[in-house]
Amino acid sequence: MDDQQEQPEHGYEHEAGSGILHVFGQQLKLCRMRAGLERAELGSMTGYSASTIASFEQGRRIPPPKFIDKADELLDAGGLLKAGKEEVARAQYPAFFRDAARLEGEAAELHLYAVQAVPGLLQTEEYTRALLTKRRPLLTEETIEQRVSARLARQEIFNSWPAPLMSFVIEEAVLRRPYGGTAVLRGQLEHLLLIGEKRNVEIQVMPLDREDNAGVDGPFTLITRKGGAQVVYLEVQGRSTLVTDPEEARAIAARYGIIRAQALTPRESLAFVEKLLGEL
Repeated sequence: MDDQQEQPEHGYEHEAGSGILHVFGQQLKLCRMRAGLERAELGSMTGYSASTIASFEQGRRIPPPKFIDKADELLDAGGLLKAGKEEVARAQYPAFFRDAARLEGEAAELHLYAVQAVPGLLQTEEYTRALLTKRRPLLTEETIEQRVSARLARQEIFNSWPAPLMSFVIEEAVLRRPYGGTAVLRGQLEHLLLIGEKRNVEIQVMPLDREDNAGVDGPFTLITRKGGAQVVYLEVQGRSTLVTDPEEARAIAARYGIIRAQALTPRESLAFVEKLLGEL
């Protein structure tokens, strides 16, 4: 599951995220004023500048969860600000990815087939920034930094417990594309080796020379929810689809099993990544 393709941003997406942030910002401002505090005072108490507090109140920046918790307590908001924390966090993502991000965080299992870029859950900060700066039309610097932060925040899933089972099949071509330059690619490949050592993660490479590849229909993410129900996330050109029909999801799950069987084993794949690193 991923916004890895960095699709064009549509007006309704921008408005949806901005609307949530604007409402939260107004609530924050009213609570601050009721408490008789200036922006600089609240900023000093929470570790932010007055200009950053202004950005939060005007809906131009996304306040982190820790700030929301602390502001709620300092301003005696009675849980009003905390109540919007989840929606504010979802505003970090493009609109087409928000439902998928929620499902990702709740998943018991995640299985992903990638053909265009390293999956977001496996990306380094530098690799993510390189992808975002290549977007057309161009993103603002502020949006880029928000998206980088959001993607890194998603990676907290690796520290969750019980840890979800995760597997990734990545096309070899993806691992050879030097987005951001050779140094960025090197760091990304090294990061894959580290993540690949986790007990709940398996990374496989689909070599270019494979004559058989059941993934010809394109990328997808297979999500197994707690309880066993499966959902498939599909994404292309700023449009996303959640496949919830059990039969369709079952067919894609079967396809993923074939793709995994056709790819290199996890052990072979890590050795392959090490080989690629040696070629840089």
